[in-house]
Amino acid sequence: MSGLNFNVQKVTATVGGKTITIETGRLAKQADGSALVTCGNNMVLVTAVSSRKMSTLDFFPLTVEYQEKFYSTGKIPGGYFKREGRPTNNATLTARLIDRPIRPVFPEGYRHETQVVATTLSYDGTFPIEMLASIGASAALHISDIPFNGPTCAVQIGRVGGQFVLNPSALQLETSDMDIVIAGTRNGILMVEGETQFVSEADALAALKFGHSSMMAIFDAIDELRVKTGSKAKRAFTPPAIDAAFETEVTTFLEPKINAALRIREKMGRYSAVDTAKAEADEKFLKPITDDKVKAARTKELGMIVENIKYKAARLMILDDKIRIDGRDVKTVRPIACEAAILPRAHGSALFTRGETQVLGTVTLGTGDDEQMIDALGGMVKKKFLLHYNFPPFSVGETGRMGGQSRREIGHGNLAERALKAILPDQEKFPYTIRIVSEVLESNGSSSMGTVCSGLMALLDAGVPVKGNVAGIAMGLIKEGDRVAVLTDILGDEDHLGDMDFKVAGTREGITSLQMDIKIDSISFAVMEQALTQAKDGRLHILGEMEKTISRPRGEISQYAPRIETIKIKPEKVREVIGAGGKVVKGIIEETGVKIDIEDDGTIHIASADPEKTKKAIAMITAICAEAEVGKVYSGRVVKITDFGAFVEVMPNTQGLLHISEIAHERIRQVTDVLKEGDLIDVKVLDIDRAGRIKLSRKAIITQ
Repeated sequence: MSGLNFNVQKVTATVGGKTITIETGRLAKQADGSALVTCGNNMVLVTAVSSRKMSTLDFFPLTVEYQEKFYSTGKIPGGYFKREGRPTNNATLTARLIDRPIRPVFPEGYRHETQVVATTLSYDGTFPIEMLASIGASAALHISDIPFNGPTCAVQIGRVGGQFVLNPSALQLETSDMDIVIAGTRNGILMVEGETQFVSEADALAALKFGHSSMMAIFDAIDELRVKTGSKAKRAFTPPAIDAAFETEVTTFLEPKINAALRIREKMGRYSAVDTAKAEADEKFLKPITDDKVKAARTKELGMIVENIKYKAARLMILDDKIRIDGRDVKTVRPIACEAAILPRAHGSALFTRGETQVLGTVTLGTGDDEQMIDALGGMVKKKFLLHYNFPPFSVGETGRMGGQSRREIGHGNLAERALKAILPDQEKFPYTIRIVSEVLESNGSSSMGTVCSGLMALLDAGVPVKGNVAGIAMGLIKEGDRVAVLTDILGDEDHLGDMDFKVAGTREGITSLQMDIKIDSISFAVMEQALTQAKDGRLHILGEMEKTISRPRGEISQYAPRIETIKIKPEKVREVIGAGGKVVKGIIEETGVKIDIEDDGTIHIASADPEKTKKAIAMITAICAEAEVGKVYSGRVVKITDFGAFVEVMPNTQGLLHISEIAHERIRQVTDVLKEGDLIDVKVLDIDRAGRIKLSRKAIITQ
């Protein structure tokens, strides 16, 4: 690199006993901001670029991309093309983890198209690389001239042996009872995402406090990096402004109409009333305008005024009148209706309706052949539990594109999957691959938690022996200065107009998953504690309503589901059951029609909807694995004759030596005087030596 001038700046921070290095000035210098974040052999390059031209969109067009590169682990990708393809679910979820905490830290009204790209350069599995990517995004934005009120930071928390572990390795997570990612600023937490093994609300809160306190070293390092790079001035931008006179006139006209509309309890009726009021404002204020340019500007401003009126009215209704949009108080859960076993051919099904949110859950039970194989950076991964979440446009009364999963659908499905995963039985007791499909039929708030509830009931209907019943609920927040209201079971409008979306799922014993996003700078731990307490009360209420319909697993699985029998053989016998090139096991499958899954430790799962076919397959496997016993008589076939005796196959793949002296009581000159290959004879096992060689006798079972 001689002849090139690199102004490389580095900072380090020690977090959880591990050193994290953040560097800039060497890579991707044409981006508005770039950061190379390293911990050990793990490296992520994160870039940030923001357009200098304001978008015409009425929202902040921020996109975050997370790229998994297989060269980072010294591997070539699988598949036909042998190159990285579309983002995996893990990459999509990581991009969401990066996006969610940085989005609310941009200034209000920023509308410039902005893109953050995180690229894995090196990965050894000893450190959660997603945390490095999130730190890198914050650093790249903070040192750039892009308006960003950071820094932010993300950490992962585990708990092993009762002790919190910061940024645990994959090996540590295997014995951890929690896996929680939190992100925030110096002032507080902005995002939570994680799963736990039935931990208490107090323990979850303690984990969040531990994680936030550990972020300070990272904040200091990112601030230091900004100073080292010259504390570049943030670019000026002008937030969208509304003509003051136009705003006053329109607000005076619309405010009473929208206030009245927001008191309509039914969602579609409320939306229709707001649309009618807006149409009247269009007629009164926009139709007389003849200048197209002015009319376009006023049209956009009118939409902003409507949203502002809704925002203020809905929040003040709660804070002043203690009444929510649908008439509830802050702690009441919407009415619930549940049905189970509504689909005749699905292995399990249930319909969960809470207010205007309705989710159909289905369960399908499969065998080892149905496991999902994922070519991940850490190696090939097998998944025996799948949850697929579908959110069609008709669920909110709209038209739209169908096909493929959006990032939102992947994220919501992952949250519900985490909530339900904790209650699934151990594979040894229930060796099925389980697929849950969530079909959101109506949505007005928290369809992901509705997915948890319908999924649980469908599992019970399918006869899955779960470890406990789980339900989920979404909490909201309205905060104006010192005035705070925590809302139980929020509507879609309360999510949109409120300051927090805090989803908590769990059993009566404890939490199994949680997810929180904050739209304001931060909230206090006291508010979080109140939200967790209200969430528990709401969760227990929902569980009680669900259990009126179905409270425990059906006594048996569906007649349409495969029956899986599990047997255990000696590991050294696995090769015999499989046979050369799989010939033996394929023969069993062809003859019986069952599915067979063989594990290296000798565990064999035999699956079939026909019990008789399963029994036949088990008998065939047992015969292959059977071992000769001393003193037992077998009917065997002569397979080879030698000068000193004959080899007799007493069971499949098992032969013993019948010495010439053990063929008959009288002395014989040669074996062929009595036996020939193919003869069926009875022999007795005299001895089996340490090498497994079998000594047989014929004369021991014939009379003189």
